[in-house]
Amino acid sequence: MIIDIHGHLSPPEAARRFPMPPSLTDVDGMLAARAQAGIDLTIIGSPVGAGAMARVPGVDNYAQPRDRLRGFHAWMSGLIASFPDQLRGYVYANPFGDDDHLEGVRETLADPAFVGLITTSSVHGELLGSERADSFFALAAEMGVPVLVHAPAEPIGTERVDDVGFVEQIGRFGDVTMGMAMIAFAGWLDKYPGLRLIGATGGGALALLPERLQTAARPRHWAGGAPPAPASTPPAADPGAALQRMYVDTSPFSPAHLGLNAEVLGPERMLFGTDSPPMSAPLEELIRMIEKLPVDKASQQLILGGNAEAVFDLRSRP
Repeated sequence: MIIDIHGHLSPPEAARRFPMPPSLTDVDGMLAARAQAGIDLTIIGSPVGAGAMARVPGVDNYAQPRDRLRGFHAWMSGLIASFPDQLRGYVYANPFGDDDHLEGVRETLADPAFVGLITTSSVHGELLGSERADSFFALAAEMGVPVLVHAPAEPIGTERVDDVGFVEQIGRFGDVTMGMAMIAFAGWLDKYPGLRLIGATGGGALALLPERLQTAARPRHWAGGAPPAPASTPPAADPGAALQRMYVDTSPFSPAHLGLNAEVLGPERMLFGTDSPPMSAPLEELIRMIEKLPVDKASQQLILGGNAEAVFDLRSRP
């Protein structure tokens, strides 16, 4: 069984309000392409809820009232009900959302159409090491669902970058890198050991960071002490190890990147994901990349579907 844990679809109403690739509203085309490629199940979600995955003046993705998000998730639930063998969904969550927002997330997760949460690696330039994310991580741990950590529409450092392609392919990759690294550095996996966190876009440059995170937490060049102006919250005791307890998807469309993740994180930490729609790389080619990894056939099958079945507990769900 092949399970794609990283897909997107948007309601037609959103396409009328915001700029987006046409593929995001082409449900039939999306399902047909998956059937042809042999992908059995796709988990879809939106990292901006009912907002815009593009810079739109006057639109703040993180200021969406609960009723608007309820309507968005109702549309998604209805779509999944129409294709129960092919689709499952993520509930969108603002990691710094207030109690009312998080109660709405909890309410929506009661719908069996949804098997996880999707959130962003930063919010208005604030990374997930912030103490304000505690209630979100506590909820994810309590509910026992995986969290896909996805780049935001406007990644850190791209406020003055006008080229959309650069923002999409470079800025968002860098934002996921920092977001996942900060989660490890801040010790959320120590506080909530049951968290299952998946870095989109292959986790960014996650596999390059274990040693750098260790040095950041215990900077030897400061003679074993902390640098000036220490943080109010001390770093995790072993952020490099925490990083290696995370999962990543396979959507970077780079054999070198996939190979490094398999070497450093291990195939048991990789879940097949395409970021399609809207990405248009041939799905068959993405599958072939997994089949060409220097791991055994059993490990390839784990990446293509076995890991997702376990992480999302799909065998016990309706």
